[in-house]
Amino acid sequence: MTGRSPSAPSSDRVRPDVAVVGAGPIGLAIAWRCAVRGLRVQVHDPAPGSGASAVAAGMLSPVAEAYFGERQLTGLLLASAARWPAFAAELTEATGVEIGYRTEGTLMVGLTGDDLAEARRLWAYQQGLGLPVTPLRPSELRDREPALAPRVRGGALAPTDHQVDPRLLVPALRTAAQRAGAVLVPQPVRRLSDVDAKVVVVAAGCGAAALTGLPVRPVKGQILRLRAPDGVAPGFRHVIRGYADSEPVYLVPRADGEVVLGATVEERADTTVTAGAVQRLLRAGVDLLPELAEYDLVEAVAGLRPGTPDNAPILGPLADRPGVLAATGHHRHGIVLTPITADLIADLVLGGVADPLLAPFRADRFGSAGLGGPEPLLAPFRADRFGGAGLGGPEPTTEGDRWS
Repeated sequence: MTGRSPSAPSSDRVRPDVAVVGAGPIGLAIAWRCAVRGLRVQVHDPAPGSGASAVAAGMLSPVAEAYFGERQLTGLLLASAARWPAFAAELTEATGVEIGYRTEGTLMVGLTGDDLAEARRLWAYQQGLGLPVTPLRPSELRDREPALAPRVRGGALAPTDHQVDPRLLVPALRTAAQRAGAVLVPQPVRRLSDVDAKVVVVAAGCGAAALTGLPVRPVKGQILRLRAPDGVAPGFRHVIRGYADSEPVYLVPRADGEVVLGATVEERADTTVTAGAVQRLLRAGVDLLPELAEYDLVEAVAGLRPGTPDNAPILGPLADRPGVLAATGHHRHGIVLTPITADLIADLVLGGVADPLLAPFRADRFGSAGLGGPEPLLAPFRADRFGGAGLGGPEPTTEGDRWS
């Protein structure tokens, strides 16, 4: 969208090529990628890293999070996860900072027979996509993680699902972006018209709705942080994901002794921590890993994920706003999608041509939603979906007629 060289005339040097609104991992990574390509970059955020990433567990789990009806999103997750090893190495080299990138893999488990049946249904779907999911018997699970409860009925290994620590990642991205020449503007953006740049990238998470009208909603998640006693490493190495008496839960071990235990998914916009959520998460976590009962509870916090109607991100140009790109709505997947989002948006800024990977995630897939028009989710339930069937006319004969 801008092919302008850094050697532009001096009269235009003050105006940035790119203004990124939002300094979470997505916004900072885009700023870094643009800055290293010689573009003049500003990042607008009064509190960098204070959004969903401050709460996130940092799982890089395209396999374990491959869900029914989300094949295109799964493809994007897999493509981004494949970029993570090089992305992590490049970021560490640029900053000298370790970001907690670990590759032990993820164990997916079921505590009860019903839990295992539910998990196996999902694993069968994931295997049907050709994803690396290896079923394991209870004895094989405990060979890998002896701390697992004897009650665990079975599980599977996703060896390519890794993790990173978002609380290390965001400061590293900020350092990398600033070293590459990006300028942080610590002020909020109330209106996009207040931002003067050739291209504006909206990476403001839940705040993107107010700035653009896009259908981005807050999805509350409560999460706990525990710490192993005496400062030792946790008694398990893999990320553990699974069900405990129908309660979905994950446990993410850190090298410094921290364990992240999460997370609720609530259609709410508050960040209050509730006793019921803490109780459910602790019960499920201890049921899977009994030693957690002896860990210190050091933090209980809630954050707001930026969700969309189809749970997939919104990436690319806004048709009614020339020069504005969206990079928002990543929901549960903001950390794993950071490398590919940054690369694709930076490529679009520099070259003006959208990569085909962006096509399923364009803003206009929601029709006029968020742009002053009717909500498309209501379309399948309109009275006229029956054609003239209920009014004495013929029944529609094609799927196209039904959904017109």
